Amino acid sequence: MVAIAILAAGKGTRMKSDLPKVLHSLGNRSLVERVLDTGATLNPERQIAIVGYRSELVREALGHRSVEFVEQTEQLGTGHAVQQLLPYLTDFQGDLLVLNGDVPLLRPETLQNLLKTHQDHQNAATILTAQLPNPKGYGRVFCDEAGYLTAIIEDRDCTPEQRQNCRVNAGIYCFRWPDLAAVLPKLTAENDQNEYYLTDAVNFLKPVMVMDVPDYQEIWGINDRRQLTNAYQILQTRIKTNWMLQGVTIVDPASVTIDDTVELQPNAVIEPQTHLRGNTKISAGCRIGPGSLIENSTIGENTTVLYSVVTDSTVASGTCVGPYAHLKAQASVGSGCRIGNFVEVKNSQIGDRTNVSHLSYIGDATLGQQVNVGAGTITVNYDGKYKHRTVIGDRTRIGSNCSLVAPLTIGSDVTTAAGSTIVEDLPNDCLAIARVKQVVKPGWRPKWLRQGATSAE
Repeated sequence: MVAIAILAAGKGTRMKSDLPKVLHSLGNRSLVERVLDTGATLNPERQIAIVGYRSELVREALGHRSVEFVEQTEQLGTGHAVQQLLPYLTDFQGDLLVLNGDVPLLRPETLQNLLKTHQDHQNAATILTAQLPNPKGYGRVFCDEAGYLTAIIEDRDCTPEQRQNCRVNAGIYCFRWPDLAAVLPKLTAENDQNEYYLTDAVNFLKPVMVMDVPDYQEIWGINDRRQLTNAYQILQTRIKTNWMLQGVTIVDPASVTIDDTVELQPNAVIEPQTHLRGNTKISAGCRIGPGSLIENSTIGENTTVLYSVVTDSTVASGTCVGPYAHLKAQASVGSGCRIGNFVEVKNSQIGDRTNVSHLSYIGDATLGQQVNVGAGTITVNYDGKYKHRTVIGDRTRIGSNCSLVAPLTIGSDVTTAAGSTIVEDLPNDCLAIARVKQVVKPGWRPKWLRQGATSAE
């Protein structure tokens, strides 16, 4: 059995924010959510968040997850935080993994290896460590050739020779809980900070092993906005490297951002200044960008999205979107379509091989197959209180600069004349002309000219 405790009680003063540090976002998730998601890969029996500063916000943010909450009303150190678990794990006989809510870059395989090392050697405790290029300021961890801990010495207490050791404590632990529970009451706060340190518990436990993480960047914690930005860059490098190794072309990785929830297929091309967010799926052969934002959307094979925004929508294969188009609010575009310059599509379904090529607004509408919408056409969907729907049948041609006043149903094989305002339903196979007759008045002048004025004042 495995339980996970996440230390999430701190304020994070250096973040300069009233928001608890663990709720600051890294990409599309908060710091603590990333830690929870990584821990969840171990399939633990219990996940417990130890909360303190503005705990109501943390509870609200994580309320949709299977997380238990334990309150640490005073933040008196890591040892004190874990002491709060004693009443909640009285009958627990398994292993406890202690993670930090502000250390979001740990890989799942790192935790899996830590737990395996701990269980295979039947350790009382196993400590995650890292070899830092510059460990100045960090406490050093010393072990024998078999990996068993011999000492943890603070940087200020190290001899010059001991400071040559680059192994540091990552603050990530795996404990045999019954052993830890027996020693937690023995912790004291006899130190400069008057805090209870979890590292002191290690002195009462045996055997204790250390395990180096292969990538020391995994253990980096977030204490200020600069470190948050650095962590995002590390995360982005991981994500983009992974996709490029899987056959995706990213033309300029430095200008592209991709959430780790995005799915890409081989032979997709991601152009510069493109950003892929949320639960987005980009299919094979797509060309996305330059300058596009795709969020929570699915893009079909061999589709181009150029200088455009697509949110919460679906685009089928072989379609061309943009430049400067905007698809949103569950828009669904079929295959072989053209959604062109300065076109907005909102909450609408567009059939295969339909074109909306220029300067149009299609809102709350259903368009059939092989429809052509002329430039400047809009669906007039809002009456000031309610939204209404427009339905257009297959092979219909809507002339330029038409206004389609919903609720409205236009049949198949219909043509509407340019400049028409259509307010009544149209049957199949017809021509609709709905515009004011042109009036020409020869020799007409404004009144002020007719009265002999020479200029307007």
